[in-house]
Amino acid sequence: MLASDFAPIDLIDRPDYLPFWTAAPQRAADYTFTNLWGWKDHYGLEWRTAHNLCWIRQTAVPGCEIAAERFWAPVGDWEAADWEAMPHLQPGLVLHRVPERLCEILQERLPGRVVVEETREQWEYLYRRQDLATLSGNRLHKKKNHVNGYMKAYGEDYRALGPADAPAVLELQHAWCAWRGCGDSPSLAAESDVICRVAQRWEALPDVTGGALYIDGRMVAFAMGERLDDTSMVVHFEKALPDYRGIYQAINFCFAKYAGDPYETLNREQDAGEEGLRQAKESYFPSGFLKKNLVRFVG
Repeated sequence: MLASDFAPIDLIDRPDYLPFWTAAPQRAADYTFTNLWGWKDHYGLEWRTAHNLCWIRQTAVPGCEIAAERFWAPVGDWEAADWEAMPHLQPGLVLHRVPERLCEILQERLPGRVVVEETREQWEYLYRRQDLATLSGNRLHKKKNHVNGYMKAYGEDYRALGPADAPAVLELQHAWCAWRGCGDSPSLAAESDVICRVAQRWEALPDVTGGALYIDGRMVAFAMGERLDDTSMVVHFEKALPDYRGIYQAINFCFAKYAGDPYETLNREQDAGEEGLRQAKESYFPSGFLKKNLVRFVG
């Protein structure tokens, strides 16, 4: 396995990580610095550099009291990497959340040594930004009706967000968590912790952008995301108070319309195998997926 010189992910490491991230031929939402740093405590994420790649190790499995070790996909220029020269790629090694392009490269460079296993729950949903920003056509007609209903009732007071707006984001997130009962749901509590972590250190995460809807001067919904590459953006978080009809459709629509411009594609991350979340994401008719699968080394 890999050497033991892994280190916790820290904010000060962001400049050192970015060259690996920008060199990756395919950029999945999981591997943004914001995501890795935000979820580092929940998953016990650590990293090290070796063979001109950044290797990521997960040391905690949510819901499992026994210590566990998992490796995520390495980040960097996969095309230039000398995969045959990596002694730790031995039978028994498993890589999780491996983007499709890296799966293909490993199969090409290490024939007979890897098996790719589909993990549908890790596929990231991709949408044409223009579809979400207009909701035109019969398939999205019901979504458009919800947005129109919201706008008619409450108006369209959408505002871009930045670090100075973090207190209002935190206030809304705490209110949402109280409504949803985060204390009784480890997954919701974990996500809430990540949102609060990111909001509280927003000034140190310059790639993060946000937008919010207001009613009578009060923030009632927010979304946060960041650039993936020249043509795509990821939406990390989206939360809204439950008291307003059509509010989720409205914040989705406005964030795509304003914050998503000029990107062609919006990545709305994976469904993690949650049926309700899968249905919600599929109801917007994704244009495709950024597939991430499991890679098992067998020879």
